Amino acid sequence: MAQSSSVYGEGTKPGAVPGDPVPGNPGNPGSPAGPGDGHRRGGRRPGRGPGPGRGRRVLRWSAASLSVLILATAGAGYLYYEHLNGNIEKGRRSSGDSKATKASPNAAGQTPLNILLIGSDSRASDENVKLGGARKDRGNPPLADVQMLIHLAADRKSAAVVSIPRDTRVDIPKCTDPKTGRTYPPVNTIINASLARGGAGCTLATWENLTGVYVDHWMTIDFAGVVKMADAIGGVEVCVRQNVWDRPLPGVPGGSGLKLKAGHRKVQGEQALQWLRTRHAWGSDPLRARAQHMYMNSMIRTLKAQNVFTDTGRLTDLAEAATKSLHVSEELGTVKKLYDLGMQLKTVPTDRITMTTLPTAEDPQDRNHLVPAGADADRVWDMIRDDVPFDGKGAKKTSEASKTSEAPRTSKDPAAADDAIGVLVQNATRSTTLGPVTGRAGAITRALVEKGFTKAAADTSGALSEERTVVRYPSAELAGDAQRVAKSLGIPASSVRRSTDVSGVTVVVGADWRTGTAYPKQPAPKAGDLPGDADALNGSDTGKCMDVYAPYRW
Repeated sequence: MAQSSSVYGEGTKPGAVPGDPVPGNPGNPGSPAGPGDGHRRGGRRPGRGPGPGRGRRVLRWSAASLSVLILATAGAGYLYYEHLNGNIEKGRRSSGDSKATKASPNAAGQTPLNILLIGSDSRASDENVKLGGARKDRGNPPLADVQMLIHLAADRKSAAVVSIPRDTRVDIPKCTDPKTGRTYPPVNTIINASLARGGAGCTLATWENLTGVYVDHWMTIDFAGVVKMADAIGGVEVCVRQNVWDRPLPGVPGGSGLKLKAGHRKVQGEQALQWLRTRHAWGSDPLRARAQHMYMNSMIRTLKAQNVFTDTGRLTDLAEAATKSLHVSEELGTVKKLYDLGMQLKTVPTDRITMTTLPTAEDPQDRNHLVPAGADADRVWDMIRDDVPFDGKGAKKTSEASKTSEAPRTSKDPAAADDAIGVLVQNATRSTTLGPVTGRAGAITRALVEKGFTKAAADTSGALSEERTVVRYPSAELAGDAQRVAKSLGIPASSVRRSTDVSGVTVVVGADWRTGTAYPKQPAPKAGDLPGDADALNGSDTGKCMDVYAPYRW
């Protein structure tokens, strides 16, 4: 039995012998039919193939159509990309006096990434007024009610988040508002006031001066932005142990309006904003930070579980919400850069994310305010500065080789003779909780002179404030000199930093060196060695619930 061809359009009728003339083929000289014969009513003649000429025309038409489709799709994609870029509001990274410098790369050439997330209570729009307060507040300067530093480890295997309660008293440096040009003098007040003294760039500079940590980027979000993002995500699960209603009570005005029954509940839209703003019902500002951490961890788990990159509608909603909701520092000001940042954060497993709150104590000047809790607060900042994992799950560095490989590089430029190095010594021992120690600049200057640095001199312009002792130098040719001075005093090489704020080698005696002329050795922080009052919460922990302060139960 003869086999019939399973391929159509080859120019062979069923039963025909390959190579025979094909009736109706205008390209075949033996064909009785002329051009156009295949267009008679009733359609194509059975068995008729396209022939070489028609095949080429079909291919040309298909290629042209495909090209138009690709160009149209690409054009629409480009226009949408530009639309998203146009949604993004940008601002200057830093608008205040700050001397923090980027961390040195590790042995693999990797550096940590630090992002400051700021929640603004701005009432600059009718939408924000409706969500967050009375119309009389509309023109008031915004306050940074939520402040979190997100630290992504150099190896991108873990992440740490540190919140500072909004009523924590700190030093806010001199800042200049990039929009108005107005300059604000340095002040010692609660940290949420920083946003109104030069924008998010001033809040960033405040964090850098407080922590000694270089902050790469900032991102701010207002009331309306929180609502948009919560809706785009589709809701976030939270938990309360008792029924909660955060409402005004006799003698206690305000309240977020949050009303939930006990148990695990999904919040979105305005209810998500109420959860993040609730304070009275939890009992304190640090406990509000804990509730915010629970929300963030749950949101991260939700996003990881959603297959947004294969769901075009969800991806579009998230892109629109994010670009309309976030105001970012200028170096993050494109969709691509935000996407790249998101992909870096996505690589961290949820069980390697640790949320914490800075350890604080009651402010001796005002019992309604807080101050950083001395050594416990310092340990948190030490772990961030040294890129030590908060969770203790990172690889243990045991060999001397690994320690040496991660040590800061020493300058190849040789130091000048000790008696030829000019050194200025500044007293910066004043801290948020402690006053300055008088005479520190003079004491360290005398110690340097005794060591042979005869050109050392004390700065008598007044006490400054630095949490940690540093040695600064202005240009590469003085790097060796600065390292030589630091070594003579026992100051670690990691505390020697280049800065354009000094004109020569400058020793800044910080609040961590209040006595003696030899810098006190600082114990190296260990992975997981967080103070107990940091209120650590692991990103994979789904069993946490908020306790409700009794007056706000129903």
